[in-house]
Amino acid sequence: MARALPISITSIRRHCLLLVGLSTFLVSGCSHQDGNDLMTQLREGKPQEFLQTSVDRMATLTMRDNLDSLYLLMSKLYRRNPDELKKSGFLDARTAGKQVRMAIELQQPLPTLGGKKDLAALRFAMSPEFLGDRVGAFIYAIGSMLVTAHGNRLEFYMTDAINPTFVSNAARNIEIATWILSQRQNKNGEPMLFSNEISEEGSNLSFAVEFGKIVARLDLLTQMLDERYRRIGLNYAQSLLFLNFLPVQ
Repeated sequence: MARALPISITSIRRHCLLLVGLSTFLVSGCSHQDGNDLMTQLREGKPQEFLQTSVDRMATLTMRDNLDSLYLLMSKLYRRNPDELKKSGFLDARTAGKQVRMAIELQQPLPTLGGKKDLAALRFAMSPEFLGDRVGAFIYAIGSMLVTAHGNRLEFYMTDAINPTFVSNAARNIEIATWILSQRQNKNGEPMLFSNEISEEGSNLSFAVEFGKIVARLDLLTQMLDERYRRIGLNYAQSLLFLNFLPVQ
């Protein structure tokens, strides 16, 4: 009997590229109708998406959208707290934000935080002892916490596992961070960072709204992860009930 050769990830990706090329050929040569959603998605999809389940794809998009929300919040915080931008050492918020973004996505430490990440960085960033750019430190701390909760990855594939408990915990940490942002004050009785505002002139709750979006995405992802692992358990129980052997390859 011929022995089956092991299939590598590189081989799988090569076959995925072949499938994408074939799909593109079929769409361009055989389809003359506009709005063919399935063919359009196959043509516009990335090869690596063939290595993702629907939950993997959702987790990847959730991470992308949550980081984008954080970067939007960082820009808004710099506008409301110009003194923090001066502490960053950069001339404009865009450049300062780019450094924070690179540190989050490349999983590198932020120099002003002394090597601290995720929760340790968050506690330090919102403490009276911290004297650096509090906006950049605050956003970096939350971003690194999100990456840590997702297993130190920003994209997810079939071989990856995400712990739903950690994702749910990250959502609760965001809620706590939002409360700290709105309530914690410096020695002069002023907010450490100006964010939401309710006054006679009007209200600005955009910070709370954007943080709420992050929490909602994390909670939805938690439910999807729980359901996936629940289905794995149900499939196993069904195999026992109906005496079906489980596949081993």
